[in-house]
Amino acid sequence: MLLLLSSCAQATSPTEGRKEKIKAMESNATAAALERKARSDARLRSEGVPVMGNLPAIEDIHDVKRRTKDEIAWRAMALLVVAVKGEGLEQPIVEKIVKDYGLKEHFTPKEAAFIQQHSPTDHDRIQFAWRYEAAWTLLWALGYVEALGKPIEICDVPRAVKFLHERTSEQFISDSKLRPLEDILEEADLIYRYHWAVVDARVTGKPTPASLDGGVTMERHYALNWLIGYMDQEWDDISTDT
Repeated sequence: MLLLLSSCAQATSPTEGRKEKIKAMESNATAAALERKARSDARLRSEGVPVMGNLPAIEDIHDVKRRTKDEIAWRAMALLVVAVKGEGLEQPIVEKIVKDYGLKEHFTPKEAAFIQQHSPTDHDRIQFAWRYEAAWTLLWALGYVEALGKPIEICDVPRAVKFLHERTSEQFISDSKLRPLEDILEEADLIYRYHWAVVDARVTGKPTPASLDGGVTMERHYALNWLIGYMDQEWDDISTDT
């Protein structure tokens, strides 16, 4: 990301560092980024979703990290496997899938620890089962899913799993058709504003607006921030600032 920050003698916290980068991003917003923001705001208003006009534009196409098709495909496959384990798939079957698809080296540290657990906690199962939503977002980026739509309901889990079940890892990658970065930026900007509405409602003690699903919104925001290389963070450390 092309964000210029003045050097500081005193170290800042990760949160403060992100705030500084967001301010820099706002002050350096391009015309294209501002137009994208305007399109997102108009859509949200048409859907009855609250809009915060001062929420900054996100990075433009020249400021984001370009993920390769292979990189996204391996991440999607890893997410699908941790999600099916979270849903309750038996450990021997999970281990066979990991071996058959050559996924051992493609899990993050937190995912690898979960995959190795024979009796994970209910909390961990639930958290990783939610990764279906992040996987669905990556499946959209890879051309398997036609559209993401408004984040109001959980994804089509059987269909998500079927995309992988019907293919080897090599076929899954070769059948992928990576969407243009402009399309990914449109969704990243849009979900940023959907998520702000969800968080604002929670903080102010109001009902979640316009039937938005908080879990779906957060997971989609997480995946899209990874897709654009937000804050140069690794998968386990992605922040979904609003």
